[in-house]
Amino acid sequence: MMTNPVRVTIWNEYRSEREREDVRAVYPDGMHAPIAGFLRQNGLDVRVATFDEPEHGLTEAALAETDVLIWWGYTVHEQVADAVVDRIQQRVLQGMGLIALHSAHYSKIFRRLMGTSGSLNWRDVGEKERIWVIAQGHPIARGLGDYFEIPHSEAYCEPFDIPPPDELVFVSWYAGGDVFRSGCCYRRGRGKVFYFSPGDQVYPIYFQKEILQVILNAALWATPNAIKPITSMERLPALEDLEP
Repeated sequence: MMTNPVRVTIWNEYRSEREREDVRAVYPDGMHAPIAGFLRQNGLDVRVATFDEPEHGLTEAALAETDVLIWWGYTVHEQVADAVVDRIQQRVLQGMGLIALHSAHYSKIFRRLMGTSGSLNWRDVGEKERIWVIAQGHPIARGLGDYFEIPHSEAYCEPFDIPPPDELVFVSWYAGGDVFRSGCCYRRGRGKVFYFSPGDQVYPIYFQKEILQVILNAALWATPNAIKPITSMERLPALEDLEP
């Protein structure tokens, strides 16, 4: 059982905030900043990694000190090095938690772990999103009511090409009439994976208290008791006496 602070790495490609004035106006310090600040306020040990760092900031050493990896990407999915994706996948299988936010549904690592395309339908007209808590009592829904709303959001719409979730925590409804499986839990090897869809870069969604609470809850839920190497198959002796 872990007694030290949960070690979280927030991976943000960190391109839109530097290249687009409309995004910079909403997130002047980067989309990772409000998430990191909230998690630190709640006692988690947080570092930030970005795409343009060597090995995208996700070296062997960095991942060895990560209990939960939070991922936000949008424009550089296909440019993420396969060697880094392999490294993350192995770490998840060993027990590290992964939280995939918004357009991370199309990231290499999420598609690798799901075994599907991660494709979905969408539109972006800034409509209201109502997020229903359909798994009352789930740890990721701690502190929430029956639902909460985002005033302006990008709509993600079914069909969503993912495996059936092990646990479905949230379903979103949009003012345009569509619905979406917006909070999905999976287990891959020893690791836990949570996909959470809200978070387009032109809306201040990551400043909203309910969204931050979900991310905090998810990080605590995904925290492993231990991270262990995957061992090769070996022939084992019987524990009991098999002699007649």
